[in-house]
Amino acid sequence: MHLSKHDDIALRERLERLRQQLREELAGGSEAGATVELDQARVGRLSRMDALQAQAMSRETSRRTSVRLAMVDVVLARVDSGEYGYCDECGELINPKRLDVDPLVTLCIQCASLKES
Repeated sequence: MHLSKHDDIALRERLERLRQQLREELAGGSEAGATVELDQARVGRLSRMDALQAQAMSRETSRRTSVRLAMVDVVLARVDSGEYGYCDECGELINPKRLDVDPLVTLCIQCASLKES
């Protein structure tokens, strides 16, 4: 997908903002994923179970954020190589409206649907 100079600059700015936001999310989420204390005299069993669940959720959120952060680098490389906007599976153009919603997508609707089923 050939991007105009204006579109290329706008996309890069959007991706850089997303990169910064994801980095901030990762930095802010480190405390919630900390080790849960075993002191049941201080924290009741149910409170500890809640804390363990919150810890697991925080770690999964951090993992997903890390994956999205890595995808930003992949998409920027695709922009540089001229491959941005083409489906990884079939090679067809991805609908620009789909890319507007999420610039990190690498599959067209049809291939994404096939992969989900």
